[in-house]
Amino acid sequence: MSSPAINNAAKQRGRPFRHGSVANPRGRPKGSRNKATLAIEALLEGEAEALTRKAIELALSGDIVALRLCLDRVAPTRKERAIYFDMPAILSASDLPIATSALLRAASAGDLTPSEARELGSLVDTHIKALQVADLNARLEFLESKAR
Repeated sequence: MSSPAINNAAKQRGRPFRHGSVANPRGRPKGSRNKATLAIEALLEGEAEALTRKAIELALSGDIVALRLCLDRVAPTRKERAIYFDMPAILSASDLPIATSALLRAASAGDLTPSEARELGSLVDTHIKALQVADLNARLEFLESKAR
C-alpha cells in the first residue's frame, strides 16, 4: 500500500521555484514598452490627425462625450486649486514662528484647508533648511578666511 503523499505528489501545488530566485534577475529593461501599447500605436499610426479632427467635428455637432474629450485636452481638470495666502517673509529662523502662526490662523479661519496648510508648512520647512545651510556655509567661509 502506498502513502497518500506519494499518490498526490503530482497533484500537489506549492512553490514551483525556490524563494528569491527569478527567471530574469535583471528584470524588465528600462524603456521597454507594453506589447498592447505598441500594437495600438501601430494601428493608429498616421491616423491621429484624422481622429482628432473627427472628435472635434463630433464635439461641435453636439456629441457630449466628444465635447468632454476635447475640453479635457484643452483645459484639463486642475489637481489643486491656486492658493492666495499672504505668507510673511522668512529671512531667518527667527521668522519661522510668525510664518507658522499665520498658517495656523489661515487654516483655523477656513482660508486654507488642513492639507493646503500642511503643504505650505513643508515648503516653509524646506526654506528654513535652505537658510540654515546658507548660514552654515557663510560661517564656515568666515572661519576659513580668519584661519588664513
